[in-house]
Amino acid sequence: MTPERKPIPVDLVKQAAIPGIPDARFWADEWPNFSVHKFENLTDKELREHFSAIYNTEHNYLAISGGGANGAFGAGLLAGWTEHGDRPQFTMVTGVSTGALSAPFAFLGSDYDDELKKVYTQTKTSDIAVERNLLSGMLGDSMADTTPLKKLIRKYITDDVIAAIGREYKKGRRLFVGTVNLDAGRAVIWNIGAIANSNYPEKADLIREVLRASAAIPVAFPPVLFNVEADGKTYDEMHVDGGTGSQVFVYPAAVNWKQITKKLKVKGKPKVYIIRNSFLDPDYNGVIPSVMPIASRSIDSLIRTQGVGDLYQIYALCERDGNDFNLAYIPADFTEKPEEGFDPAYMTDLYNYAYKMAVNGFPWKKGPPGFIRN
Repeated sequence: MTPERKPIPVDLVKQAAIPGIPDARFWADEWPNFSVHKFENLTDKELREHFSAIYNTEHNYLAISGGGANGAFGAGLLAGWTEHGDRPQFTMVTGVSTGALSAPFAFLGSDYDDELKKVYTQTKTSDIAVERNLLSGMLGDSMADTTPLKKLIRKYITDDVIAAIGREYKKGRRLFVGTVNLDAGRAVIWNIGAIANSNYPEKADLIREVLRASAAIPVAFPPVLFNVEADGKTYDEMHVDGGTGSQVFVYPAAVNWKQITKKLKVKGKPKVYIIRNSFLDPDYNGVIPSVMPIASRSIDSLIRTQGVGDLYQIYALCERDGNDFNLAYIPADFTEKPEEGFDPAYMTDLYNYAYKMAVNGFPWKKGPPGFIRN
């Protein structure tokens, strides 16, 4: 059965907000007004108070992409980076899809590496979703039920984790997660720290549902509905996998990042680290001339090329804004194959592979794939 809805009238879309949290989220293609106001009007003293952990210091940004079970690559990389001894505290962390599930732990630091390892080495497909029969799927909103994923998120994103995120937000550090508002057809960035730091009575459930929405692959997984208020009335929005908008992001192109780093008196050149939980090299695979194999191969190709395009956009922003670009992705010489969507044996092998690379000092790429600097 499809859920009943009360979508927002088109003339109220811009007014829609999470009650009591005006900066809970913003469009991914705009610089939100609340942020513009801060960096145009706050004094140096006020900026130091609002951003105590990131004012007059070095900046390191981490962006974690989608990739399903391949999120084990990012988890292993982060743990190996910790062991290598030079993993920074990240000023800002962003996540999409599987990257949204790992972003809170990456944001909170190396003390949470064990949680990341458990998620990405012990999780199996039945812990994520239960397949519906064909008729139920066709008559409903998806081909699978993600109640197991909801339970998994609740298990790991505890109230203590949420409280810790809120404390870091008060120091100026930022955790962002991407979804797509399917009604509006626009990507949305959720300010997880602002929600965690709010007095919103259902903030824990809201954060968990944002993470589930970011991983809600359209058709395969059910979308997530969020209650919002506009013009004094309650409506709902339908959100799906953030990868529908972009596979990975750092910040909107509309943001004047140079103004932000200047106002915060950032030391040195900000470093951007991108973990693309995917293979980027094209691979050959003879396709069976049948609807499902053709569709599956086409989607895989679309995701790969979209992801490469996202990396070029981030690289262009780094060049424009004076940031140092660093990219990691799964090398082609990792040749293991999963037996199911979330195969613990495959994920363990991928985790260990990335861990070993990072322990020895990860060889970050300084440009997107195929890019040659003159």
